[in-house]
Amino acid sequence: MRHRQSSQPASRHEPAGADWPALLFDLDGTLIDSNYQHVAAWSEALRSAQIVIPEWKIHRRIGMSGKSFLKELLRELPKRKTNPDLDRLESRHDSIFRRSIPRLCSLPGANQLLNHLARHHVPMAIATTGGQAQTSLLLKHLDLPRTIELVTGDDVKKAKPSPDIFVAAAERLHVGIDDCIVVGDSVWDMLAAGRKSALGVALQSGGYGVEDLERAGAFRVYSDPADMLMHLEQLGLPGT
Repeated sequence: MRHRQSSQPASRHEPAGADWPALLFDLDGTLIDSNYQHVAAWSEALRSAQIVIPEWKIHRRIGMSGKSFLKELLRELPKRKTNPDLDRLESRHDSIFRRSIPRLCSLPGANQLLNHLARHHVPMAIATTGGQAQTSLLLKHLDLPRTIELVTGDDVKKAKPSPDIFVAAAERLHVGIDDCIVVGDSVWDMLAAGRKSALGVALQSGGYGVEDLERAGAFRVYSDPADMLMHLEQLGLPGT
């Protein structure tokens, strides 16, 4: 998805020709407050197949691809006579989650952060492993700058913790992945960033703890987009 270039001038304090790193943003739990709705949707989908898994175990894997974390979780359960249909479980989750989308909202500071960066001509993309249809509904909760790019799970073969989605977003921006800052809320975002030498910046708004995120490679951990906006200078980006 290509947006028209913004006509907004750069700040008079911004040096001419400033070469900012590109920012690649995860969506769920990073810009949209949606992780716990994903947990509830997965729990309901699994229970519909008579599979009962504590929700904390589901939450610890939010941010991975659905099939990857389902395979992990199901290995921990007693052997079943028949294996569950993973595609059907994913479809059931998507259907349940979609019902919650109108009630979701952007995280504090998300719109302000994106638009501040756009005013300073910082290259940006949203890189989410959700599909295009679901992502389009989620993006209605954001005031997106016209210059931001979008890459979804429909554009890559492998989801996180594979780095493919972030590599594709960097290519869309015509920059090297090692000149990007990946902003996400899960350990899987940080692991994916580290595999390709991108700088990982984590937000706690997805429910992961600081120690977990730092162990996964986060350079900095902020509470939410508003907190990140107040500390952009730490990342070599133009501050407010």
